[in-house]
Amino acid sequence: MASIASGRLEKFSIGRAFSNTFSVIGRSFATLAAIVGLFSMLPALLYNIWNFTQVARMTGSGDIATFERSTVGTYGVVSLVAGLVLLALAFLAQAALVRATIEDLNGKRPAIGDCIQIALRSFFPTLGTGLVIILALVLAVLVLGVVAMIIPIAGGIIALLAMIPMAMWLISISVAVPVVVQERPGVFAAISRSRTLTKGSRWRIFFLFLVIGIAAMALQVIFTLLFQAAVLSGGITTRGIIVGAVGSSLLSTIFSAVISVAIAVTYVELRRVKEGTSVDELAEIFS
Repeated sequence: MASIASGRLEKFSIGRAFSNTFSVIGRSFATLAAIVGLFSMLPALLYNIWNFTQVARMTGSGDIATFERSTVGTYGVVSLVAGLVLLALAFLAQAALVRATIEDLNGKRPAIGDCIQIALRSFFPTLGTGLVIILALVLAVLVLGVVAMIIPIAGGIIALLAMIPMAMWLISISVAVPVVVQERPGVFAAISRSRTLTKGSRWRIFFLFLVIGIAAMALQVIFTLLFQAAVLSGGITTRGIIVGAVGSSLLSTIFSAVISVAIAVTYVELRRVKEGTSVDELAEIFS
């Protein structure tokens, strides 16, 4: 397997990034599957089985009051804790996938142990970067919500228009995690570095992620409709719970894996476009 040739490229190419993303997945499928299976698929599957079981028990009893009390009680607490754990594991998986992607693009066979070791080494900076981004988004949504309530019509329009710069801001910091894993700066330095790398290529990156997102949404809608049809025709059964949990976990895992690899590929392409950095040079820091 030959390495991708080094050298400066004229501009970020959606087609090249898309092709490289699925080339990496095809060549290193076993390693990537093991990483996402361990950090994403298995935890999500366990949670989804528990969640579907709880919902089936509550709705099966026909006691809506019990369902509401459970939602604000044990059910809500467990769901919140599980969500935080899944979020932390998702960042750990993304860090491991960054390593695997760079190794693959460098013509090597990614080692699962090596990828996990690198992910663990950068776990806290990666988690910190993710939390800062999430908190910034939550704050922005709260502010827009307040504006929409204070100014009913104009505020709603302002909130809608604000979605565009918010989306562009997300694109601008989209490679912050690969920066943390690869270059090991501080949290805010990684976000700033990401904004520098994506400058001039953000709309192309946006359309790359948009294509992947639309494909993922289409699969999710199809699965949801099929699952709902099965529930309406035969009710919620043990077999249905297992199928629903496995299907939901599999879809979310596939999407997170594809988007994580796409982000890592985007980072590599941006380094080559803006700095002429080869994949070999990117991999040296891990040697």
